[in-house]
Amino acid sequence: MNYGAALSINTVPQRNRQDSFAITFAPLSVEEIYTLADDEANGAVVLMSGTVRNQTEGKAVVALEYQAYEPMAVRVFQQIATEIRRQWPDVNRVVIHHRVGRLEVGEISVLVAVGCPHRREAFAACQYGIDTLKHNVPIWKKEHWADGSSSWVNIGACEVAG
Repeated sequence: MNYGAALSINTVPQRNRQDSFAITFAPLSVEEIYTLADDEANGAVVLMSGTVRNQTEGKAVVALEYQAYEPMAVRVFQQIATEIRRQWPDVNRVVIHHRVGRLEVGEISVLVAVGCPHRREAFAACQYGIDTLKHNVPIWKKEHWADGSSSWVNIGACEVAG
């Protein structure tokens, strides 16, 4: 028996098959993620793009370095999508992609997109997706500061509003 196939059939509703989850070294594309979230039944696609900013709490940042426990991270992405559908059953597509490796200021580190017939649910579901990712996904970042110092932080320890 193919356990992966049985798991998909038994625990993921049919319409979830168009969802997309990834941890990648490759640069993220807003256009690609938007296309993955789009569907003819959507009235809205809400996309959140997290980028590397040039400072943290007033300290100059030159780069971030991300690491993830990929198998568990992707499972948590899937759990986030399942919970999104529990709260907002009309959601058509959920897309969550996160980069790993060294990223320079201005590069996209994470994209979360939700396609849904209605904008209110799409906005709420997308916000839930990024907020839950920041708290639950096993991803760590190393902040590289302009003064040459650096330190590792679990992204769940980061400020949720930022």
